[in-house]
Amino acid sequence: MIIHWLDAFIPVAYLVAIVLVAWASARRVETPEDLFLAGRGLGFGVVGLSLFASNISSTTLIGLSGAAYSSGIAVANYEWMAAVVMVFAAVFLIPVYLRNRCRTVPEFLGLRYSQGIRKYVSAWMIGLSVLVDTAGSLFAGALILQVLVPGLPLWPVVIGMGLFAGLYTMVGGLRAVMITDALQAVILIAGSSVIAFMVFKQFDFSWTAATASLPEGHLSLVRPADDPSMPWTGLLVGVPILGLYYWSMNHYISQRFFAAKSEDHARWGAILAAALKLLPLFIMVLPGAMALSLYPSLTSGDQVFPTLVKDLLPVGLRGLVLAALLAAIMSTIDSTINAASALVHYDFLNAGPSRDRESAPAQAGSSSSTGQTDLPRARLLTIVFMVVAIAWAPVIQGFPGLFVYLQQMFAVAVPPFVVVYCLGMGWKRTTARAAWWCLLTGHGLGIGFVIATQYGLWSLHFLETAGLTTAICLLVQLVTSGSRDTKQGTGLQAILWSRTMLPMSKPYGFLKDYRSQLVLLLALTGLMVAAFF
Repeated sequence: MIIHWLDAFIPVAYLVAIVLVAWASARRVETPEDLFLAGRGLGFGVVGLSLFASNISSTTLIGLSGAAYSSGIAVANYEWMAAVVMVFAAVFLIPVYLRNRCRTVPEFLGLRYSQGIRKYVSAWMIGLSVLVDTAGSLFAGALILQVLVPGLPLWPVVIGMGLFAGLYTMVGGLRAVMITDALQAVILIAGSSVIAFMVFKQFDFSWTAATASLPEGHLSLVRPADDPSMPWTGLLVGVPILGLYYWSMNHYISQRFFAAKSEDHARWGAILAAALKLLPLFIMVLPGAMALSLYPSLTSGDQVFPTLVKDLLPVGLRGLVLAALLAAIMSTIDSTINAASALVHYDFLNAGPSRDRESAPAQAGSSSSTGQTDLPRARLLTIVFMVVAIAWAPVIQGFPGLFVYLQQMFAVAVPPFVVVYCLGMGWKRTTARAAWWCLLTGHGLGIGFVIATQYGLWSLHFLETAGLTTAICLLVQLVTSGSRDTKQGTGLQAILWSRTMLPMSKPYGFLKDYRSQLVLLLALTGLMVAAFF
């Protein structure tokens, strides 16, 4: 297939725009804090759009449509659940992170428990960011490009995309990442909407015609308990656990909260992103489900998205979707690599005391150890992690499906993290010793379940397994906790969530009050779920 010059021009113009943004942002990067925190000065619009774009990766574009093609729209439960999780994050986690002036998510664990737990969790997050999120996005992007341009070799594509994203992230830092993410969010929504429109057009815009030949239950969000893709039990106990970690405890997402100019802007950004997360059902999942009627004999669900792009889109629109693909790839790669580098810099190389709680500087982390002398090393970390991700990306070919690979990896790691964070924020009696027991038990069980599944010794769905593991971890931490802790009194109380964090910092009207926004968001989410129940 020969790419028309117009289809090539649009993605190239988009890449040039990214370079210009990175160059402009580079002039404001003087310290690692500028590189990793963007000066803590970004507004809610950039925060919200960046949250959305960094989540909608190339793995999402392929994975959502592919899973919907293979097993129905139940995969969209991962998307709308983000709205529910964002309510929790806006009310509980965001104020805790920002009022403790955290620079990384694991830094809170250092304040609450111990530096050892901080480093342990940070190491896991680095691995997930590089080997799961970054490598998965590189692989998915290369897969689509190989379909659009037959004969395109995997390795050169992976290396080229990886180096481009790594270099502009290294130069421009988090500010460049989030500003380009905002642009990428618009392109992603536009490109995906074009595909949805063209798919529906094949059925003359008739919902009856588009759904007539689909299997029973294909357009239902809630599936039977024996459903192999997402049983209702897994939706109830597993999806909220994965979503809670991803949207409020995963550093590459939560890093956007730290970059907000205020607590209010962080909350508004979270709510904006949650509202945008209601869109994928309509512009990504349903087109994939309907594609089963158009292409009933595809050998893999991962082929759905690139096939729709190649067959249905005319010249020009194909270039727009190709730009959306590149936006999806770059928005996740730049986010995960910047986050992994920040984790190493703050949690390992410059950990020390998390901060002086009595005389905190105007900007967290602005100690002498994080000045201009550390900037070259901080930037070097970005390139190192990108090289690792590039090397790992082709390995993902050995897994049965891209989306399954992503979700199973998170199902192993996430359950103990959720328990440790939630109990640490809300229960003063839990201890570092109990947190260690929770983490080691949870990850031991997770790895054991994966091995047992491979040998046919464990048949419980991975979502149900995640729920079971979470329950065991919760029990372990509750039982091993005591009435004493090394952090007691006013020092501990200042770290925990309290009801004083609920009011807004300024008197806003109804529409700007995050509480009214959350109610509206939950109402819209409930209506959508009810419509496709």
